[in-house]
Amino acid sequence: MATEPTTKQQASSSQSVVDVGNVPSMDALLGIEKTRAFAEGSVIDGTIVEKLDGGVLVDIGYKAEGFVAKEEFADWAAVAAGQVIKVFLEMIEDDDNLPRVSVQKARLQQAWTNLVANYQEGGVIKGVIRNRVKGGLIVDVGVDAFLPGSQVDAGPVRSLESYIGQESEFKIIKINPDRRNIVVSRRDLIEAQRAEQRAALLTELRPNELRRGVVKNITDFGAFIDLNGIDGLLHITDMSWGRISHPSEILKVGDEVEVMILSVDNDRQRVSLGLKQKEGNPWDTVDVKYPVSSRIKGKVVNVMPYGAFVELEEGIEGLIHVSEMSWTKRVTKASEVLNVGDEVEAVVLDVQKDAKKISLGLRQTMENPWDVLATQFPKGTRLRGKVRNLTSYGAFVQIQDDIDGMIHVSDMSWTKKVTNPAEVLQKGQEVEAVILEIDPVQQRISLGLKQLADDPWTSIEQHFKVGDVVEGQVVKLASFGAFLELSNGIEGLIHISQISDERIEKVRDVLKVGDKVRARVIKIDAEERRIGLSLKSVGEEMPASGAAPAAAGEGLRPGEAMVDLGDVFEQAISERNERETEPAEPPPPPPPPAAPAAPAGPAEDGREKADA
Repeated sequence: MATEPTTKQQASSSQSVVDVGNVPSMDALLGIEKTRAFAEGSVIDGTIVEKLDGGVLVDIGYKAEGFVAKEEFADWAAVAAGQVIKVFLEMIEDDDNLPRVSVQKARLQQAWTNLVANYQEGGVIKGVIRNRVKGGLIVDVGVDAFLPGSQVDAGPVRSLESYIGQESEFKIIKINPDRRNIVVSRRDLIEAQRAEQRAALLTELRPNELRRGVVKNITDFGAFIDLNGIDGLLHITDMSWGRISHPSEILKVGDEVEVMILSVDNDRQRVSLGLKQKEGNPWDTVDVKYPVSSRIKGKVVNVMPYGAFVELEEGIEGLIHVSEMSWTKRVTKASEVLNVGDEVEAVVLDVQKDAKKISLGLRQTMENPWDVLATQFPKGTRLRGKVRNLTSYGAFVQIQDDIDGMIHVSDMSWTKKVTNPAEVLQKGQEVEAVILEIDPVQQRISLGLKQLADDPWTSIEQHFKVGDVVEGQVVKLASFGAFLELSNGIEGLIHISQISDERIEKVRDVLKVGDKVRARVIKIDAEERRIGLSLKSVGEEMPASGAAPAAAGEGLRPGEAMVDLGDVFEQAISERNERETEPAEPPPPPPPPAAPAAPAGPAEDGREKADA
């Protein structure tokens, strides 16, 4: 009870005590009120109260003035005390308790505010290109805008520095107010302007009219001509009627030329130009100037494997094909006869005015030796020559210089079927032959070797009669029989059924190539050039009628005694091919040196069984 009043009294005493040291001054209280009227980052008005050497003092209505350096003013000489200017309040109080303000930042802030309010992406704004930076240029449009190098011009840019200081209009590509970033393009406006000019020019251009332009670019296939707003293509084929290897032979970049409009494609916005069309087409009168069979002189301008092109005049060329270069020599490449730059004389063979083609002949300027040969070597003439080449079907014999005649295998022997000319002739061998035919048009000469002698088959019955016993040498073996060479080189066939009365499985078991045997003539067919022989009937007596013994024909099926030589060789080739395609077998023991056996194999055995 005694302490309670004391406590209340202390509480009352504490509430009435005031800390005089913490009481703010009147200026402080006023300063707080003034601070509440300013916001950092805003643009406010300020009055220049004093102009100093390094800048000005600006009163913004705060307790202290702010300082702005002279470098922030575009025209320092025009700055004077009392002027009201816009400043950007960066900080209300810095470390010196002074407001920090900036004229440049106020101008920049106002410019961005104005730009964002009045311009949008895609809009057009004027500016001055100020300096170069990495990747492009800086453009002053009130604020710094970035102009990428790829957006400076519509064509290739060789030097960005050449654009510095130029005032131009720019298209706004991108605006980012938060990051204070703006990207502009000059190229888009140039292309849009050119597109308008191009569209207007396309409506004016008409085919066959002449226009002047400047060579803008040269490529391998032509040149692009600037027609004051639109580029036209002057193709290399439309530059000259003559031969051109590259457009640079006629034009160079920057040349001013007059060209003819050939065609206008409004949809694709393309213009085709011509230079040679300003002059007359030399092909219009080519048939009059160069009639067929006339002789011309010209220069070889190009050589291809198949022929040579000769320039008759500028824009007119004719082709000498390899087949028209020589009467006798087989020319495989034109370069064997002609070279670029050669001056030649030729004969006009054909003129195709519409197709722009002229065929020329070189050999026609010389006498055709084939016409002379026909009278010099009539049919049946005997001549001598050297074998120059062998083929599978015959031999070529030199008659004159580059003229050869051919001896076909069928004209090499009356009595033998020659399958390879090497069986009769050798390369380099000098032979005598007979002219069978000369064809000047096809340029062919047919020669004969067998025609040097009479055909023995025309008098065969004077040498051989049915029933005669003859001697001969085995020259060939086949699965169906053996061939004997008789007198006069005639061959006869001993069929396998006529070798012995006993059954024979293989001919080579009884006869060998080179064996000399006696056989009886059992059949003669002069028309088919066949003689049938029998070995088993040699010991039999001849009937009084002179016909062959009956036993000679027993068991002989029609045609067995008479086998065509062509069939024999075809059979032999077939048997050889079959043996080559079958699996390899151990080689048979070598035949005796005196009488080597003819090749045989499974195919021959199969033929023998079939005949049996």
